[in-house]
Amino acid sequence: MGASDELLVVAVSVAREAAGLARRSRQSAITDVDTKSSKTDVVTAADVATEQLVRARLGESRPGEPVFGEETGGADAAPGQVCWVVDPIDGTVNYLYGYPWYAVSLAAQVDGVSVAAAVVEPASGREWTAVRGGGSWLDGVPLRVSDATQLDLSLVATGFAYRAERRERQAAGVARLLPKVRDIRRGGAASLDLCAVAAGWVDGYFEHGLSRWDWAGGSLVAEEAGAVVHLPDTAAAVGQDLTFCATPGIADQLRDALKDAGLASPR
Repeated sequence: MGASDELLVVAVSVAREAAGLARRSRQSAITDVDTKSSKTDVVTAADVATEQLVRARLGESRPGEPVFGEETGGADAAPGQVCWVVDPIDGTVNYLYGYPWYAVSLAAQVDGVSVAAAVVEPASGREWTAVRGGGSWLDGVPLRVSDATQLDLSLVATGFAYRAERRERQAAGVARLLPKVRDIRRGGAASLDLCAVAAGWVDGYFEHGLSRWDWAGGSLVAEEAGAVVHLPDTAAAVGQDLTFCATPGIADQLRDALKDAGLASPR
């Protein structure tokens, strides 16, 4: 077993336990809700408790390795050191409402690059996993992106920011994109939207304003399933703070359509 495979074993074990806590905690957690960047950007007691559990378990199994999480931040890793990136409940608004599209996302990164990842859905129990260079899986079944080649026949997912003024600009761009694709989906959990591209459930996905914890796990699942992935903090980024993921057959078409809609920078 290679080093990345060993990291995956830890990621799956910890994410699975964290997903169980999130699922059991939902009814009590939704009575203790706070907000972050805006009144629509919520955090529940379960978000905090789940991240604390992840940190505790990683401290036991991988002592000395930094953890970077949505709720409590974290220190930077040294060059070559493993850093764990956790979104304890990706899709907190869905979680709050009882909408089942939410997940625990946990990725091991080295020098900012994800090398192993687990994205676990508490409501369904589905487990999305990936190892860099070794493939990605849904409940042990290998994943592969769709074979779509025509943008106008492609299903594309996206998401929106929490601040009203930014949402308005994003919505205007999506309105310009909509006539060029089969349809648009908005799930509300970036990690699972990326995984959906990996499974071929959607043909592409893009979203502005994601943080590292939003894409660290799902982007590796998608990339290892054959998706073209551009992340906002890489040299290949397709626009300021834009996360982009698509099956290869439509990647260039989607990129150009996003540019025309004012949602991506020119090549």
